[in-house]
Amino acid sequence: MPVNELQELYIDPRTDFGFKYLFGTPMNKELLIGFLNAIFHGTHTIKDLTYLNSEQLGIRKEDRRAIFDVYCETESGERFIVEMQNVFQQFFKDRSVYYSTFPIREQAKRGDWDYSLEAVYTVGILNFVFDEDKNSKEYFHHEVKLMDVNTKKVFYDKLTFIYLELPKFTKTEHELETLFEKWAFVLKNLSRLLERPTALQERIFNRLFEAASIARFTPKQLREYEDSVKAYRDIVNAVNTARKEGLKEGLGKGLEKGREEERIGIARNLKTMGIDMSAIHKATGLSLEEIEKL
Repeated sequence: MPVNELQELYIDPRTDFGFKYLFGTPMNKELLIGFLNAIFHGTHTIKDLTYLNSEQLGIRKEDRRAIFDVYCETESGERFIVEMQNVFQQFFKDRSVYYSTFPIREQAKRGDWDYSLEAVYTVGILNFVFDEDKNSKEYFHHEVKLMDVNTKKVFYDKLTFIYLELPKFTKTEHELETLFEKWAFVLKNLSRLLERPTALQERIFNRLFEAASIARFTPKQLREYEDSVKAYRDIVNAVNTARKEGLKEGLGKGLEKGREEERIGIARNLKTMGIDMSAIHKATGLSLEEIEKL
């Protein structure tokens, strides 16, 4: 039986290992299907899905790459990008839109093609709050589509961005009402639970708590998880520290220049600490090529 030095019963979904283990592996795809269906509140149902290559390349050799936490396709052809984002990134929304272009572009067909596309969804689980939403404490679930600003009607319904700001979700176990709220509670609190809450009695949570049990890990899985927890804490601490220092320096250098130097400084420090390149990319928004040159 492997020894868990972290003294947690269940893994933390906010870590890179924890999130990909629970939602990014074929053996646990039931959990991903259950989570995605809960987001739609019964208005849309996914019965099955297939995991796709999470590393996407540009059209040309010099184009930027995109690395998704989870990338999958449903039985009806819809594409889902699902990501856990732990730290604030200045151009996070831009990055989300850019990432959505990869599953759109890969649907292009050679020869005669009528440009018919399957729907693309980007789901971002955020361990931070958007700057413009800091004063809105109740609204944590954003669903964004292309809209006609005059009629206020959806103009195009095949491109959807869903963001969950976890820090805003403050309901306790006894206040949970919907399946969606129960998933939000689990994502935020799983690693802090000492036992399975009585409110989570649905069958899907049987599977979740079974998969999330650290006691079931092999020694190799446990080492990988502990390394991921350390990386997660290092990234959060490094980014928070750099942001405080960057704000002070940015006042004198100009805000945009200060933020750019902040991102480079964070990336350089994380690289020195041996943090995985893809994790540095997610934390700073710098491309893998830019990080390699530091």
